[in-house]
Amino acid sequence: MYLDALPMGGHAIIDKVEHRTATDAIAARLNELGFAPGEPVQIVAVGPMGRDPIAVRLGSTRFALRRGEAARVSLRALT
Repeated sequence: MYLDALPMGGHAIIDKVEHRTATDAIAARLNELGFAPGEPVQIVAVGPMGRDPIAVRLGSTRFALRRGEAARVSLRALT
């Protein structure tokens, strides 16, 4: 599953951030912001009619991401 498909209020663990090209600036920026393997994430809000942006809680910080950006974050279920 990917972060853009996680339902409102859903919790998961980041598996990896996928780089679509060798120099994927968006994936690199997500890594810099702390979207790293093993980190728990939660969807806390979504844009109007379920569209952009989505608000994601990563630790104690909230980020607003476009769905295209969130689609680069691969997740695994909580255990």
